[in-house]
Amino acid sequence: MSLSEIVVAVMDFTFYYPLFMAYLWMAGSVYYFFYRERDARPPHDPPALAKTPGISFVVPCHNESENARETIQSLLEQDYPEFEVIAINDASTDDTGEILDAMAAEDNRVRVIHFGTNLGKAMGLRSGALASNFEFLICLDGDALLDRHASKWLIRHFIESPRVGAVTGNPRVRNRTTLLGKIQVGEFSSIIGLIKRAQRIYGRVFTVSGVIAAFRKTALHRVGYWSVDMVAEDIDISWRLQLNHWDIRYEPNALCWILMPERIRGLWRQRLRWAQGGVEVFTRYCSSLLTWKNRRMWMVGLELIVSTTWAYLIGLISLLWVLGYLVHLPAALHVETILPGWAGVILGFTCLTQFAISLAIDSRYERGLARYYYWMVWYPLLYWMIHAAASIAAVPKALLRKRGQRAIWVSPDRGIQTTLEA
Repeated sequence: MSLSEIVVAVMDFTFYYPLFMAYLWMAGSVYYFFYRERDARPPHDPPALAKTPGISFVVPCHNESENARETIQSLLEQDYPEFEVIAINDASTDDTGEILDAMAAEDNRVRVIHFGTNLGKAMGLRSGALASNFEFLICLDGDALLDRHASKWLIRHFIESPRVGAVTGNPRVRNRTTLLGKIQVGEFSSIIGLIKRAQRIYGRVFTVSGVIAAFRKTALHRVGYWSVDMVAEDIDISWRLQLNHWDIRYEPNALCWILMPERIRGLWRQRLRWAQGGVEVFTRYCSSLLTWKNRRMWMVGLELIVSTTWAYLIGLISLLWVLGYLVHLPAALHVETILPGWAGVILGFTCLTQFAISLAIDSRYERGLARYYYWMVWYPLLYWMIHAAASIAAVPKALLRKRGQRAIWVSPDRGIQTTLEA
């Protein structure tokens, strides 16, 4: 194959890959909707459970003084007969600890664990799980608000099947005043929601939502709970549960209202952590994917490999485009422009079709989503660039990171979000 043919093949791949994945996600999500969602009850009308086992809510917190009270209060108002709330104060430097202690004094269903040093979210989840009194855990971030009916929607899956090890909920963005906030409303519906639906159809899910997920404690015990040295503990526990042959389900009726980054810097740090976490998990468990018994994880692993390859090729094309203005390149390597032409029109149409399908599906969970449709035209330009750049930066960051190094909480740049730092 000549150099020109290789370049053409690379250009074709960078165009057709996102197109193929978009239609795969759309097809999978539509099938999931008609097969599992269309006739389901609405979120405000949860199913009657044959039994209601106790629930332990586990909430790791680090410098969450602005959100902790509201988050814990949303749990205390759950439409569920028996539960406890375990809040972990991970060495907060603000008055998070005092707020949690005050709530524990007001309601005996609340217990607080204090860490004297910053030990990280994974250790907070571990401690909460080990201190819990019940078999089923619902874990959420310290700035999230859980819908009052979400517990029943999550627990029903554990009752239906003893093979269910975890259930991931449906995060909804609640800060929507900025452009980033508006775009992320559509992203969590059209990208994250569609991906989880499609993955449930063709195999395994890549990850539970770290902000809201339920777990069976027996399953966690089997795999050793959360790893304290992984940047994305939610991706890690998802892979380990599924490699241990536990089922992970998606419950779109389990709504949870979350805060997202409001500035580019915060968004970059979040997406870099997600990308780095995926690479770390793959490198640690890739050998386990080679066995036939784990074949249902092949699609998840392949999707990560191809997605990362796509990001590097996008970076290469962009580099050649810039070099073309600085030095003389062979004609085969000359990139005339990276601005979208007719291919961009096709991708744009596909993207808007994807958003339309996802917003139509998600309208059963939240009204008024159509008003955010216009803002989705910015998604490919902004988020694909950030995704590609984050994937490129994540690979060396993950490979060079020392194994066993604890992932700890750090203060974010936007003041209301917490992230993990390698």
